[in-house]
Amino acid sequence: MAIDYSNLARLDLNLLVALDALLSERSVTRAAARIGIGQSAMSHNLARLRALFGDELLTRAPDGMRPTPRALGLIDPVRVALSQIEALVSREQSFDPRTADRVFRIGLPDSVEVLIGPALLAYLCKTAPGVRLRLHSIDSSQILDNLDADRLDIAFGIGSFAEGQTHHKQRPLFTETYLCMFNAALVGLSPPISLDDYVRLPHVLTSLRPGEHGVVDDALSKLGLKRTIVLTTPRFIAVPFLVRGAPVVTTMHARLARFFAETLGLTLSPPPVELPEISISLLWHASYDHDPAHMWLRQTVGRLAVESAKDQGAA
Repeated sequence: MAIDYSNLARLDLNLLVALDALLSERSVTRAAARIGIGQSAMSHNLARLRALFGDELLTRAPDGMRPTPRALGLIDPVRVALSQIEALVSREQSFDPRTADRVFRIGLPDSVEVLIGPALLAYLCKTAPGVRLRLHSIDSSQILDNLDADRLDIAFGIGSFAEGQTHHKQRPLFTETYLCMFNAALVGLSPPISLDDYVRLPHVLTSLRPGEHGVVDDALSKLGLKRTIVLTTPRFIAVPFLVRGAPVVTTMHARLARFFAETLGLTLSPPPVELPEISISLLWHASYDHDPAHMWLRQTVGRLAVESAKDQGAA
């Protein structure tokens, strides 16, 4: 498509910077502080933006300023455009992990942190001593919103993200299977666990979402069966200790189950029902596609995750 230079020349690109700040902060005062101008100047920018787009963009509400539907549709295109412009003018810049002083924010469940965190930390201490990580445990339903709000640099996603849009980038890393785990001395069983015993025993469920339902319940319902869940927790890391001390069974990702079974002396068994494999992916916002630091982060984290999966026997 040909560029309309005369029309584009009339646009002050600084207005897009102001628009991004306004849509992120949803406050004239905070947006002005974010980009280092006065409040009156930001108010003037908002007036010009309203004239440019023929829309109010932000309207007053009891809880502050609320974006209009038109403004909501501009959030991601504006952010991606500014990122591409920044990458264009700074294309000669590079990222050197040996000398970088940088903080990265990673969203991941504690199950992934246990399996990948040690290798990542060891690698950073050796090759990128000035790089620091802020790890955040988040619900998978919040990942895309956190990426859109720039609260995270990257995130590990479990399962599919069909609701993702074009600016949500995804790189599949590996797939996971499931194993049952229990204290054989307390439940009085040896592997493999039978379907009758599986349904009879009380279960511990790990879920990051409200409710007492998981993939196991879907599989059992197809057989006309139901299990009893006596405890639900959002923390994968707590489950092995719960299982070690009570006559219960849990079903968890195979790599994590193997790790804790070996460490805590627990027993493993294939599930007596067919469960689907689950995918683990790396997610990020398209605005960081060409950022050298983020490219290094994605390559490093992705490579270590895949290597760790191979070492620990993932599918």
